[in-house]
Amino acid sequence: MSLSKLNFLGYSKSWWLVLIAGIVMVLCGFAYWFWPVAGYAVASQIFGWLLILAGIVQLIVATGPHFPKGWGWWIAGGMIDMFIGFLMVRSIILSEEVFPYFLALIFIYWGITMIISSVNGHKGKYWWLYLINGILLMLIGFFFVEAGWIQNMEMVSFLTSLAFIYWGFSICMFAYDIKPQVGQGN
Repeated sequence: MSLSKLNFLGYSKSWWLVLIAGIVMVLCGFAYWFWPVAGYAVASQIFGWLLILAGIVQLIVATGPHFPKGWGWWIAGGMIDMFIGFLMVRSIILSEEVFPYFLALIFIYWGITMIISSVNGHKGKYWWLYLINGILLMLIGFFFVEAGWIQNMEMVSFLTSLAFIYWGFSICMFAYDIKPQVGQGN
């Protein structure tokens, strides 16, 4: 196998589940952008359920019959997403107070994952997109830390809608990257 076909997180026949999760994130981001009156509590609850969904998708991909090369990263990400999602769904007060920090941790985690992928394993001609995506995801995470620290809910609401949209598109792009190529075993 040539270096241009290596992928840090491998390939999976369940790539379409990842694509659906990305599309749902984009739709929720636009819904929150256009209907912010729905409230901060509703957004944190929706995000909690989306994290649970994203975690389930990651676990399905990691434990499927044709699990990807980086299945450990998939399981770790899925468990973290599900844990945070269940915490947010369980308590509205908790989710409102810590929503920006949970988002910060998630975006920083995914940013680090994308940077590692760009430097370590993804040697295709678009490796630099992973690097830029990782830096942007980490930057969004640090903005959430700042928004939570100063208790600026308007900034958190704006960042949340943008983050849903950006993260959804990022997941959709990633889904096509893990799609097995024609004639590939996984």
